[in-house]
Amino acid sequence: MDELNRLGVDDFKAAPKSNIVLVLDNIRSRNNVGAIFRTADAFRIEEIVLCGITPTPPHKDIHRTALGATESVSWRYVNATSEVIKEFRKTGAHCYAIEQVQGATFLDALKIIPNQKAVLVMGNEVQGVSQEVIDICNTAVEIPQLGTKHSLNVATSAGVVLWHFFMQLRP
Repeated sequence: MDELNRLGVDDFKAAPKSNIVLVLDNIRSRNNVGAIFRTADAFRIEEIVLCGITPTPPHKDIHRTALGATESVSWRYVNATSEVIKEFRKTGAHCYAIEQVQGATFLDALKIIPNQKAVLVMGNEVQGVSQEVIDICNTAVEIPQLGTKHSLNVATSAGVVLWHFFMQLRP
């Protein structure tokens, strides 16, 4: 870790964070949740909000894929995703539903507003982001895809979207 110049957990918690929050809307898989925690750690996001049926740490399956990121990344549980989105909107955050819907902006065309909190909502592995949540987000964002499948795994999608935001917001 020293050779890679990585922070320890205490230093990570004290370090400045990106202005990005992930909201997980009814994610089913503990392995996906763990992988998302690990990616969130890599991009030093502000927090993860776990909603609805999304499993929460501690759990061995989350730990297996998170590799300790549940200790470094701040997180909280909120039952209703729509309530947390409304809360963020009141504070001036820009909320993005990551979903394939009519009128969505392709990720590669998305221009992110610097210095504004970006709240990224990732949806259920089968149903996606709930329509109620899509309706109260500022923007829907779609990852362009050219293959035969209709979607990416939610943890993979989180990585792609976080990379795009990180590259535009990177200090």
